[in-house]
Amino acid sequence: MLVSYKWLQEFVEIDISPRELADRLTLAGVTVEGVKEVGAGVSKVLTGKIEAINRHPNADKLVITTVDVGTEKLQIITAATNVNVGDIIPVAVEGAKLASGLVIKRAKLRGVESRGMMCSGQELGIDPKTMSTEQAEGIMILPPTTPIGKDAKEILGLDDYILELDLTPNRGDCLSIIGVAREIAALLGRPFSPPQPTLRELEERIDEQVNVDIADPDLCHRFVGRLIKNVQVASSPLWMQQRLRAAGMRPINNIVDVTNYVMLELGQPMHAFDYNLLQDGHIIVRRVRAGEKIVTLDGVERALTPGMLAITDPSGPIAIAGVMGGQATEVTEKTNSILLESAFFNPISVRRTSKALGLRSEASLRFEKGIDIGGCARAADRAAQLIVEMGCGEAVAGRVDKLPEKIKERVIQFRPSRASYVLGVDIAGEIARDILTSLQFKVRDGGEDLLVTVPTHRSDVSLEVDLIEEVARMYGYDKAPVTLPSGGVSGGTKTREQIYTAHAGNELAAGGFFEVMTYSFVHPRVFDLMNLPIDSPYRNTLKLQNPLSEEHGVMRTMLLPCLMEVLVRNHNRRVQNGAIFEVGRVFVNRGLDTQPEEKTTLAAAAMGCTPGSWNVSPTAYDYYHLKGVLENLFTVLHTVPVKFRPESANPSFHPGRTAVLEAGGRRLGILGELHPDVLENYDLPVKVTAFELDFDRLLALSGRPADFIPLPKYPAIERDLAILVKKDILADHILATIKKAGGKLLNAVSLFDIYRGEQVPEGMQSMAFSLLFQASDRTLTDAEAVEKTSAVAEALAKKFGAELRS
Repeated sequence: MLVSYKWLQEFVEIDISPRELADRLTLAGVTVEGVKEVGAGVSKVLTGKIEAINRHPNADKLVITTVDVGTEKLQIITAATNVNVGDIIPVAVEGAKLASGLVIKRAKLRGVESRGMMCSGQELGIDPKTMSTEQAEGIMILPPTTPIGKDAKEILGLDDYILELDLTPNRGDCLSIIGVAREIAALLGRPFSPPQPTLRELEERIDEQVNVDIADPDLCHRFVGRLIKNVQVASSPLWMQQRLRAAGMRPINNIVDVTNYVMLELGQPMHAFDYNLLQDGHIIVRRVRAGEKIVTLDGVERALTPGMLAITDPSGPIAIAGVMGGQATEVTEKTNSILLESAFFNPISVRRTSKALGLRSEASLRFEKGIDIGGCARAADRAAQLIVEMGCGEAVAGRVDKLPEKIKERVIQFRPSRASYVLGVDIAGEIARDILTSLQFKVRDGGEDLLVTVPTHRSDVSLEVDLIEEVARMYGYDKAPVTLPSGGVSGGTKTREQIYTAHAGNELAAGGFFEVMTYSFVHPRVFDLMNLPIDSPYRNTLKLQNPLSEEHGVMRTMLLPCLMEVLVRNHNRRVQNGAIFEVGRVFVNRGLDTQPEEKTTLAAAAMGCTPGSWNVSPTAYDYYHLKGVLENLFTVLHTVPVKFRPESANPSFHPGRTAVLEAGGRRLGILGELHPDVLENYDLPVKVTAFELDFDRLLALSGRPADFIPLPKYPAIERDLAILVKKDILADHILATIKKAGGKLLNAVSLFDIYRGEQVPEGMQSMAFSLLFQASDRTLTDAEAVEKTSAVAEALAKKFGAELRS
């Protein structure tokens, strides 16, 4: 928001410098980002009138002009093509300085003396965006009524300062000159004098000529219309153009400029319709219907969607409410009657519409932040007043004012004692009353407290703490005493889930895995890549309404596809060995009206081999490697015993190299080598082994108290047992039988060899186990060890038909 220092002075007396004013406003919560002197560096530029133009004798593209600057007539040579005899222009005389730092001196051009320079707007430091191309790059032509010999800085409003405000979203009331002036009046303790529109009106009334219907009052809370006849569209006065340029807007014509001027002055966006182009003079404010389109003022045809709010006549949309007008009812040089619109539209509706259409404007910005619903009629009257005073139109008597619901007063109880407690500063009730009154709040006594009526321009004030903030910022934050913070100090602690997540991450990292973090959003095709059937529950995803891209259209239901993308990306960059893991959330769809279930999942995937060195050979990241990593993890987490059951039905994994993990009678997850079809789908030429566990369930089965086992006092006896069994018998089943047959004296058992070859019959395999026998109360004898080993052999022979190998 750009604010003119001189414009502010029309409504409040300011006796401090612009920079001091900026500091005071910033301390009061209205942040001023910077202060700019408009005509900085410009001096000795006067207004002059061209009295004669003659050809240059030595140059075809130069002319010799005679310019009257009041005190003398100067001969000036120029190449400008847009000047004529009688034009009034800004003239830089000898010794003048321009915005670029150029100093004007007397000079000879092709043998003819020139005693000055005609100036363009850009040379005077005026933003070229606020002028026509001819005015910015060619000589600036001033109105014919401009006095001659005056300082051009004063005439063009260049003797001004511009305050650039950086407003917070709740301070829509300061998106206007009077809004800022109101703040300044309260800060400086000066009277505030907002404009009070009064105007001459014709005898004919508007009631019989304009009809307004609000079909959707939830989106349009008020609509005020003013009818102006005998309109003459032309350029606006120089003073109005200066004000618009100071605010960064380009003057267009007197009617459009008036609507923009009122928006800047009062904060009320306005629009002017060509009344003769309105069907039956009937305005209908309603939601858009399916298939409706409009060509906006920028010449673009835009398809509207149901839910957007439009201003229409019986033939269809003529404007997008709060965003932009339509070309069909645009004010042109042929316009002789206009209907001024001043309305209050739902801020959320305007925001959604402007975002959907990609149209942001000064008007939509103000509607989004919330305007003064009580000021709509005043703004319409002010615009009509300016048009009448400029002599470019006549106002029809009365106005159309549709207000579907009466404006409700907001009364808040303000407790001075509460304000002092919250702020830590003792502020008397009278001081608080004076501050609130200076901000145009109505204050009356309510016993020990104050009853404050909030003005309609302060839509951001709804609670007592809002009033306390108003008092604090005007009283001065700098007046609060400096104190050290006090209070109890408590140490932060991690939750059980955080502790175990950290343990899991540390264990996997120690095992050579790198942690990754991937998006929770995936493309639906990842389930095809993972070979999942159409009826797989993993395909029941939650779709996003506004995805970041097509690649991230649904919430993930499993982590492995995300890890596979990481491996593929690395392999394509010649990283052929690697192991990664992630602890993240997956999202289970439970229907449109129910929040999805969020489950924490632990997944890992590995390809290639472990790193090797001169004395350590690389080891393949196969099923057994990841199984060992998981067993170490379960040990660290003190998980209940976990069993690995063969799995052949999962279409994402290799049917002969996959296991389901079970613990406590519940399924934990899956571990195995990914199916070759999955690797082919991902175009990955190396084997990948992976696991995915329900981490929430793992935590529920972990954390058992550690059992203390004292160091043994008596020696152990180790025996090896080699047997022949069928190939389809699982080692896990054999180990369970050995442990049962060995009884309490069997301290440990492990499988250390599997052999399938020439000396083993077809369909059989040799398995060798190491058995460790030990007693806690005595030294075992060889006879006892032999007896227990024989018992184990008999049990294996009986259950599996195992034969001892010599």
